[in-house]
Amino acid sequence: MNISIPVPSRVWTDEALSRIEAENNRSADTHLYAVALPEHWGVDLFLKDESTHRTGSLKHRLARSLFLFGLVNGWIREGTTIVEASSGSTAVSEAYFAQLLGLPFTAVMTRTTSPEKIALIEQFGGVCHFVEHASEVYATAGKLAADSGGHYMDQFTYAERATDWRGNNNIAESIFEQLSLERHPVPEWIVVGAGTGGTSATIGRYLRYHRHATRLAVVDPENSAFYPAWKDPRSAASGLPSRIEGIGRPRREPSFIPEVIDHMIQVPDAGSVAAMRHLKQFAGLHAGPSTGTNLWGVWQLIAGMVAEGRTGSVVSLMCDAGDRYACTYDDDGWLAAHGLDPAPHERSLETFLSTGQWNPGPQQPTG
Repeated sequence: MNISIPVPSRVWTDEALSRIEAENNRSADTHLYAVALPEHWGVDLFLKDESTHRTGSLKHRLARSLFLFGLVNGWIREGTTIVEASSGSTAVSEAYFAQLLGLPFTAVMTRTTSPEKIALIEQFGGVCHFVEHASEVYATAGKLAADSGGHYMDQFTYAERATDWRGNNNIAESIFEQLSLERHPVPEWIVVGAGTGGTSATIGRYLRYHRHATRLAVVDPENSAFYPAWKDPRSAASGLPSRIEGIGRPRREPSFIPEVIDHMIQVPDAGSVAAMRHLKQFAGLHAGPSTGTNLWGVWQLIAGMVAEGRTGSVVSLMCDAGDRYACTYDDDGWLAAHGLDPAPHERSLETFLSTGQWNPGPQQPTG
């Protein structure tokens, strides 16, 4: 006897996957910029400019992976309302992919999110739902998804597993391909921040899987929960909401994998802003504050290499463009209102670039 088992139609899902694959196929890889340093240091610095994605940030890669993950798992179907908890950039990218697939999208975020990011989410057809405190975004997003019969993307849980860490055109594989013709094709360090933990998990696993000698350093804003979680992975580390948009969290997120990280550096928030501003003056690259956090760690590691007479290359990321922060981190009045004074840290950076010696001053958290 033949038994007929009803199978949900996969026609829409097949078309959705094809649209995302076509979008990816139309996209060139992001640039890897060489940043000139004093020749006698023997150190090469490269910044991978993730701001050139269609949605303007590193989170474009994550959003693509999360949509593919949701589609192949059967969580996203025709008409599904997509909901995300986000400080901004992930929501911008997810709004874009939701619009590409004709799906409604709601972002749950704090009211302190930069107005430029809010405008981008709405430009891509998304709706913004605001909460007062960062700790509220998880439960609120879950409830909105449940009430609408939609899907909570939950980047903080799925970021580390939605991307294939072995390769398949992930960011780590792209870095090594772009470095292949350089004098130091295997970098001494790759330096990234942690927002979900997905990027550091992908790169850390890739380095181990391919047996590269490269070490992974993760930078973390002051008061974030990630640094204490790395110091003691068995602890239930907690922290405060980050003043640096896009990285640092008040709790250890499920996608943060401390065991794949070789070194972590705590970065003062004012140091992040100083490094962001200094990059524009020094290299003509206008990036956001999380890139500044990366650079604060980069300069510290390079100073160590110079002091020890070690040559090699260091790679980090330009996570997004500085024009998203014209009303916040690029505004002196806003910085003063939030107790951030980058000037002393900018002087420390200028001294470092002229001497090669790292002396960030008394406000530097222990790294």
